[in-house]
Amino acid sequence: MTQNENNDQSNINESSSHSGTRYWGNVEVIEEGDSYRISRIEIKPRHGIKPQIHYHRNEHWVVVSGVAKVTCGEEEILLNRNESTYVPAATLHKVDNPGQIPLVILEIQNGEYLGEDDTERPYDLNLVKPVTESNS
Repeated sequence: MTQNENNDQSNINESSSHSGTRYWGNVEVIEEGDSYRISRIEIKPRHGIKPQIHYHRNEHWVVVSGVAKVTCGEEEILLNRNESTYVPAATLHKVDNPGQIPLVILEIQNGEYLGEDDTERPYDLNLVKPVTESNS
């Protein structure tokens, strides 16, 4: 990686905390306004985004390539290319890539507040407990 590439990556992260590389893949913000954000999300094969909740925004996900295993509330669905789903605010949700190729999703966030501090994870909320072996 050249020095310029390092600077470009840090500029992306500084301009939007939403953009950048994650352990499960990559997020690139395509367009952003006061009440919306459009992102391209790529999830590596056999990886996924941890369960999370947003209270001030809804999300629409459109699968561009691959297969998405989406959990939204109590519902779990598989989405193929050209299929989409809606994630209402205040709903626990996650997406996994069960496939062998990268999963690419276009995500449209819409709401009164898009800050990253509006993201809570179930482990933080104690809604989901880690599975531990019993010593009985």
